[in-house]
Amino acid sequence: MSELSQLSPQPLWDIFAKICSIPHPSYHEEALAEHILSWAKEKGFWVDRDNVGNILIRKPATPGMENRKPVALQAHLDMVPQKNNDTVHDFTKDPIQPWVDGEWVKARGTTLGADNGIGMASALAVLADDSVEHGPLEVLLTMTEEAGMDGAFGLQAGWMQADILINTDSEEEGEIYMGCAGGIDFITTLSVEREAIPAGFETLKLTVKGLKGGHSGCDIHVGLGNANKLLARFLATQKALDLRLIDFTGGTLRNAIPREAVATLAVAADHVDALKAAATGFLATLQNELSAKEKNVNVLVEPLASETQALTNSSRDRFLALLNSTPNGVIRHSDVMKGVVETSLNVGVVSINDNEAEIICLIRSLIDSGKDYVVEMLTSLGELAGAKTAPKGGYPGWQPDASSPVMALVRETYEKLFNRTPNIQVIHAGLECGLFKKPYPEMDMVSIGPTITGPHSPDEQVHIESVGLYWKLLTELLRVIPAK
Repeated sequence: MSELSQLSPQPLWDIFAKICSIPHPSYHEEALAEHILSWAKEKGFWVDRDNVGNILIRKPATPGMENRKPVALQAHLDMVPQKNNDTVHDFTKDPIQPWVDGEWVKARGTTLGADNGIGMASALAVLADDSVEHGPLEVLLTMTEEAGMDGAFGLQAGWMQADILINTDSEEEGEIYMGCAGGIDFITTLSVEREAIPAGFETLKLTVKGLKGGHSGCDIHVGLGNANKLLARFLATQKALDLRLIDFTGGTLRNAIPREAVATLAVAADHVDALKAAATGFLATLQNELSAKEKNVNVLVEPLASETQALTNSSRDRFLALLNSTPNGVIRHSDVMKGVVETSLNVGVVSINDNEAEIICLIRSLIDSGKDYVVEMLTSLGELAGAKTAPKGGYPGWQPDASSPVMALVRETYEKLFNRTPNIQVIHAGLECGLFKKPYPEMDMVSIGPTITGPHSPDEQVHIESVGLYWKLLTELLRVIPAK
């Protein structure tokens, strides 16, 4: 943590270092929440928790600024837990290990949690730093955003007092976000049958690995490989080898582009060399297709002992046909917001147990009809495959408001501070603002943040200089919030 203590602004980086030291993946944020509650009480702030675990902290206005519009700074408590295959790390027990690499802060072999840890640290730093001038101030920290927006869904009307909410979950300095995509999970469950592996077959492990992974919203358009789709593509084209599928496991989170997928196979002994040759050829194909984005992609065939029965040929064929035909990536770009993805989906997690195969996708869209269209498409695919389908946990988008006073104020403040015009954007990711609009329909909202690349992957990093620019914008914005 000593490296981060040398960075500016303080105390933001010190608070972020402390956040990194307390494990807080989705559904395991309680230790961090308890630390923040104790910290707020020690500082003498009003602090409360609601029935879903969200934290609300209040700080009185700087003397003379009591008549300003009350503002809430908002971040989420959890982080996405992703690690490299050779990294030994238990996200529920082990601290994140941040380090400085030139202009960036990274983590050693894991996600950094700058999404949304830097935003959380900035909100707490505003509370801690009495030199920051502001009107009546609230800090809202929500639970389990990354795995279903539980805290935002549970936020009750009448708890908050703010007229303005500044969401800190954006990931590009110089951009102001005024809208975001909505989303919905889609789970397809296919019944499978098993049978004994024929005599004379060898069991092997086939792995697609070395992919970058990334955020299933912000990175869905950049051409990254999806390990689930690539492995299914290969297996679906190897009918001549009569591969018996024992297991298929790929991805760990529905909102992270899968970096690795593994199939356990049985193959006739005299077909092993042909399988290895086909895998080598497929690797060459991927290297040709993905060379600009995925320089470390690899396809491995390794021996693996297994006593588990294989899927019947009928179950295997239905599963592979279903997974291979499931769409992935960008479905449509927006006609209204140029350069922004309108509708997409990510084939995030695939698994097979004794008698069922499961495919979990996350669908995102700026418009409800786009989301509905993909749900209908996946439902139709499931019907063709004889599978059960279930859309689950849908959440609304955040409808852009071009007349938003706080958006205009952020733009004006940014131009004065940095002598350049920020981009006004809609983000193809899920921000909680759309859900906040239900209990607080009149609240004026905007989202800003520093530059974070590779979120939801072990390549996650935050740009140090951009954190300073973001802090300068945030604190100046609080100073110039107008009177009621």
